[in-house]
Amino acid sequence: MTPWLNTTPNPDFSIYNLPFGIFSTKKLSPRAGIAIGDQIVDLCEMGQQGYFADLGFDSWVFEQKTLNRFIGLGKKITNKVRIRVQEWLCDEGSPLAKHPAGLVAQSDAQMHLPVRVGDYTDFYSSIEHATNVGMMFRDPENALLPNWKHIPVGYHGRASSIIPSGTPIHRPKGQLMPKGADKPVYKASGRLDFELEIAFIIGKENELGQAVSTSEAEDYIFGMVVFNDWSARDIQKWEYVPLGPFLGKNFASSASPWVVTMEALAPFRVQGPAQDPPVLPYLEYEGQHNYDIHLSVSIETEDGTDNVVSQSNYKYMYWNMLQQLAHHTVNGCNMRIGDMLASGTISGKDASAYGSMLEISWSGSKPVTLADGSTRTFIEDNDTVIMKGHAEKDGMRVGFGEVRTKVLPAK
Repeated sequence: MTPWLNTTPNPDFSIYNLPFGIFSTKKLSPRAGIAIGDQIVDLCEMGQQGYFADLGFDSWVFEQKTLNRFIGLGKKITNKVRIRVQEWLCDEGSPLAKHPAGLVAQSDAQMHLPVRVGDYTDFYSSIEHATNVGMMFRDPENALLPNWKHIPVGYHGRASSIIPSGTPIHRPKGQLMPKGADKPVYKASGRLDFELEIAFIIGKENELGQAVSTSEAEDYIFGMVVFNDWSARDIQKWEYVPLGPFLGKNFASSASPWVVTMEALAPFRVQGPAQDPPVLPYLEYEGQHNYDIHLSVSIETEDGTDNVVSQSNYKYMYWNMLQQLAHHTVNGCNMRIGDMLASGTISGKDASAYGSMLEISWSGSKPVTLADGSTRTFIEDNDTVIMKGHAEKDGMRVGFGEVRTKVLPAK
């Protein structure tokens, strides 16, 4: 497919991608759009002109501040919208080509969180990450806890503090136990960390009491975003027994603004790692449900220097999305449109692919030297963490753009 629109070379937002997002400009209120190269197709404008009227839905869904109403129409409709825009972009005589108001430069747009997140769950599904953490803090010979290879371990996070790319955060404060101390202190975290993740967005609801099987799960997943699930390691270490993460995690999670659909990612399916011991029947699945998505993390210092500290891949995940959703609902838990379920930290086979500073610096014992000569064990004030993701194969590139977050000093 060759679009008539002049776009940036090798864009993440290619004709094969066409992700959905919510944008605004100085003149336009928040609304739905599709990214193509360095442009945005204004779905609200095209809907108001009647160009989706024959698809059997009310285009007012594009005027909303989130994609929830649109996603709720179901994949039969959302896929038709994406395919229609794809056809327009490949036809110089299309309504879009004749209606320049239907295109907005991304440089003129402000991006917003694409969905209203009712609930957020974070999993712990990378065997490399779980093993690394277990080796650091437990017996290296028994790094994985007994349940890890039997269930996709997860916890409920805080939806209200999920923020879009470009939103800065302040270093969190809380209780922590200094090394060698006999009582905790209240102070700003000294071990602020990123976690490289991908989150999937629920696009279909199940009723309370209704489990979603692995064979049904794909129909419930609308698309994916790159996700930075921030962690204050020192706060978390003191608080997590016996109930798990709390203040060390709930202060912020950053999401990329464009939702890449599962249809766009279909060509990049790969087989996941062998699961041994065999999983229980409700977690069994057929087909390829891991995805070959290249991921990177860089730390941008105050002078604007970019330092790549991790290059990983989503294909390494031990537990896939179908299993995560099936396990989440096997007890009858009901999903709602817009809910986010994150992968947990994505780490690869060696140190170059670790997905957190906890692993990269091995809990602070191996400082990383940056281009300006400074070192990092964890993230410092005024650092900006940038995560990117893309899949590429046979001349097709489907990317997520970036999720960028600057860390400001504690308030």
